[in-house]
Amino acid sequence: MKKLLVAAALGLVAAGAMAQGAFTFGNKNLAATPPIDAKVFDKDGTTALSGTAYWTQAYIKLAADPDSSYAPVGTASNFRTGNNAGYIVPQVVTTTLAGGTSVNIEMRAWEASGGTSYEAAVAAGKLYGKSQPITLSLTAAPATPADMSGLQSFSLIPEPSTLALGVLGAAALLLRRRR
Repeated sequence: MKKLLVAAALGLVAAGAMAQGAFTFGNKNLAATPPIDAKVFDKDGTTALSGTAYWTQAYIKLAADPDSSYAPVGTASNFRTGNNAGYIVPQVVTTTLAGGTSVNIEMRAWEASGGTSYEAAVAAGKLYGKSQPITLSLTAAPATPADMSGLQSFSLIPEPSTLALGVLGAAALLLRRRR
């Protein structure tokens, strides 16, 4: 009887794992339909992000729920270098959502000196950026994980420091009082 219960429990775990939705987090796949070529750039719009100085991670939310918010999934990774700067090594991201679920996905990138999360980098006043969201349907095993078709290139933007924002606020207040 004990063996039967263990076998049944393992079967449920395996079935649950099979139902998890997945996608391939990557910004270059020329074999995809349509091809994906979405290089990520520094704030100048021409220098591709390279190496361990920058992080990127996928953020998803339910497409059908306008009140849901984006949450990080998978692991953060660094950018490639040399001729492949601006691109990441693709990784399969498995979510807790069921295969067939429609999600919006953003690729977010940030300056590594700001921390190991997008939110930390924004709070630290470091460079950060995100792609326009794409919508895709998560796939369940054994199907091939969905590609990020429709992903477009983007550039990082600087977050003004608290001091800079304070100076701008004070200047605006003084100008307003002069009038």
